Amino acid sequence: MIRDTSAQDRMVEVKPNRRRRVILAGVGVAVLALLVWLAPGIGRMFSASASVSSSRLSFATVERGPFVRDIAAEGKVVAAVSPTLYATSGGAVTLKVHAGDTVKEGQVLATIVSPELTNKLAQEQSNADAMEVDYQRAQIDARKQRGELQKAFDNAKIDEQAAARDLDRNQKAFGKGAVPGMDVDRAKDALHKAQITLQHAKADLGMDNASLNFDIQSKKLAHERQLLLVKDLQRQVDDLNVKSPVDGQVGQLFIAERATVAKDAQLLSVIDLSALQVEMQVPESFARDLGIGMAGEISGNGHTWKGLVSAISPEVVNGQVAARLRFAGDTPKQLRQNQRLSVRVLLDKRDNVLTVQRGSFVDESGGSYAYLVRDDIATKTPIRVGASSIDKVEILEGLKEGDRIVISGTDSFKGATTVAISN
Repeated sequence: MIRDTSAQDRMVEVKPNRRRRVILAGVGVAVLALLVWLAPGIGRMFSASASVSSSRLSFATVERGPFVRDIAAEGKVVAAVSPTLYATSGGAVTLKVHAGDTVKEGQVLATIVSPELTNKLAQEQSNADAMEVDYQRAQIDARKQRGELQKAFDNAKIDEQAAARDLDRNQKAFGKGAVPGMDVDRAKDALHKAQITLQHAKADLGMDNASLNFDIQSKKLAHERQLLLVKDLQRQVDDLNVKSPVDGQVGQLFIAERATVAKDAQLLSVIDLSALQVEMQVPESFARDLGIGMAGEISGNGHTWKGLVSAISPEVVNGQVAARLRFAGDTPKQLRQNQRLSVRVLLDKRDNVLTVQRGSFVDESGGSYAYLVRDDIATKTPIRVGASSIDKVEILEGLKEGDRIVISGTDSFKGATTVAISN
């Protein structure tokens, strides 16, 4: 029979460990204190409508300081005056210059050979000469006819005077009984006839003189009209010598040497280097704040020049508006057409303004609210924004200096009133 080990067992007295009790008590107190400290945050965490990781958000702090609104963009050099020259008539073109050549106003840049136009000028000039001869002949004929009419009038006047004297003699002789009454009557008839002839001669002189003047005036007007036609054709022939309208530089040649072109074909362009401007593209949202005469800066080639806004396009193309700046002083040298330069236009500058970094929250909320962050809880807060710059937006109401807000990523909040932000 196998015996058990009961005879070998003995009672062991366990002494209480006071150090361990102290440690456990301290841990319990620490845990309780931590729970008390975290209780408000845990409460807010559970009260939040959603939770979003901070890695998906961007934050910014509201600051007070200077606020500068400006537009910075890349511009290109353009000529304020850059005329394109066209062929005034069809024909073969001979170029006198090359692209890049410096030219003076009035210098012949190309010539056009147009036999049809030169022949037409010669024909119309000949017609003008013939009309001038007709006009001069009409003047000579008019003088001759006026002489004949004046002669007839003078003769009629003499005949009338002679008839009047003859009547007077016959009347005196009849009174003395020297002539019969028949001679007196005959003298009266002769005087009456002479008077009628004088009246007709006078009328013919006036009427024919007006007719002759009208004929002369008609031929004169026809000759002047022909001279105007010749003058216009002469201008067109002169325009066959294509001249530079400005001092500048030949830009682009649109035709080859000895090319035959049609009327109104492009020949070449001339760039006026004394009136260069810088063209820039401005976002539509900023274009409404631009105004003629606003100050700007133009930078390039290691230099900075003062500029002024000289033109703003009334048309929006692809969300942008074209604007031009002219140099405030003399046009810098060594600039070329289409050269790239940096442009900055100052819209507004103020001190002691409450601002925050610009973000998508302005567009997402329409500037009516922002999410204010405190203790990892983002709270939807009504605000009112003012002017905007490239990187900042003015805060008018709802926030104070030092406040921290979410500036981008709020689309994931889905309009919640409070959102917990997790690390």
